[in-house]
Amino acid sequence: MADKNFPLLFERSKEGRTSYSLPELEIDAFDLEEELEDVYIRKEPPKLPEVSELDIIRHYTGLASRNYGVDSGFYPLGSCTMKYNPKINEDIARLEGFSHIHPYQDPNTVQGALEMLYDLQESLKEITGMHEVSLQSAAGAQGEWTALMMIRAFHEANGDYNRTKVIVPDSAHGTNPASAAVAGFEAVTVKSNEEGLVDLDDLRRVVGVDTAALMLTNPNTLGLFEKDILEMAEIIHDAGGKLYYDGANLNAIMGYVRPGDMGFDAVHLNLHKTFTGPHGGGGPGSGPVGVSEELAAYLPKPLIMKEKDSFRFDYDRPQSIGRIKPFYGNFGINLRAYTYIRTMGAEGLKKVSEYAVLNANYMMRQLEKVFQLPYPQHCKHEFVLSGSIQKKLGVRTLDMAKRLLDFDIHPPTIYFPLNVEEGMMIEPTETESKETLDSFIDIMTRIAKEAEEDPETVQEAPHHTIVKRMDEATAARKPILRYEES
Repeated sequence: MADKNFPLLFERSKEGRTSYSLPELEIDAFDLEEELEDVYIRKEPPKLPEVSELDIIRHYTGLASRNYGVDSGFYPLGSCTMKYNPKINEDIARLEGFSHIHPYQDPNTVQGALEMLYDLQESLKEITGMHEVSLQSAAGAQGEWTALMMIRAFHEANGDYNRTKVIVPDSAHGTNPASAAVAGFEAVTVKSNEEGLVDLDDLRRVVGVDTAALMLTNPNTLGLFEKDILEMAEIIHDAGGKLYYDGANLNAIMGYVRPGDMGFDAVHLNLHKTFTGPHGGGGPGSGPVGVSEELAAYLPKPLIMKEKDSFRFDYDRPQSIGRIKPFYGNFGINLRAYTYIRTMGAEGLKKVSEYAVLNANYMMRQLEKVFQLPYPQHCKHEFVLSGSIQKKLGVRTLDMAKRLLDFDIHPPTIYFPLNVEEGMMIEPTETESKETLDSFIDIMTRIAKEAEEDPETVQEAPHHTIVKRMDEATAARKPILRYEES
């Protein structure tokens, strides 16, 4: 049953009510049953709600007002880079010359779109320091898998079929070992040292003749820059393996260092994070993949090529791993990213990283006064706190996350990375003002004080949301997928 003050669309339904009017039919009626007698045809009309246009508008407007997004409030979701999406990106994406084209059109009729995609490829090549880029991949996880499939193809092309293991740090995104498994590899964990960085001694221990690649995020998932990256690259390359760069945290280093210059052979980027494409709720996304010259032959096909003043698709790539997504990537998200890059320029992208790092360090130094800070060194674009002090008082990180909802703030990522007790991963991004940061710091400080003086208030939160605390475990394990008629 829905909230009594906000009925479901089915509960608004009244027999005979309609929200549309169609013109009179100007052609003869056509009986589908006679033509499709061997195909199942519904004998009864579907039980759809019968509502007026006003009912529909109010229903979906009401739902929208209950939704939460970057445009409605602070969204410090660590590792996700939930930055503001400039509206100029939306304006450009809606230009008819872009929004009304079709992927099956003759390439000669969409030269402007192809030029945009080509220019985006070139920009991403420069930003990452890679030799070639494909825009096909539709998400970060697909970009991970695509990069690993290319690395696998490279090793197999050289007759090296025994490279079956991919090394993944213990602080990595969960998609890293999952992508390795889907690509046919065995994931091997390398430990972090006391500084939260890859333990070089442990890396030397796990690397070997069966190493296909090392998957690494830099800065890592703790928001810390892997200062020994060149030595790590040497260890992997000397063993015959390749380095893959998870681009989830590129927002911290644009304009200062490039994955290619660190020694990476393949990289994926999250255009829906760093380059302001809207995301959330499972999509849309865009995860272009860049590679070194050695891996370029294995990129997904087709690639967009420039010949004099025209652009074409190159399908003649015999060593390609093949097409990994229909058509040519998520065009609209790619276009938004292109608009962002052109709007910001090289110096603007560098400023993005500067402010992202500044905001994160400012907030971290304020919050370490009331929460445990497992890794005290300067962070990059995000940082991880521990709620272990509050846990001793009977208040868990989950409780504090729920309490934040009472202040119209989206909670940070919690219980991740796994090697931090009661972890909270916070990423303010560069788009937030000092006033917003200070407000969040004040609220977090208040919650920490409540944990000491009034723990029940935090334990029973949220108090002011439309829906109270959910039973997440039961909801995940036993989803209810039914509609009961009244």
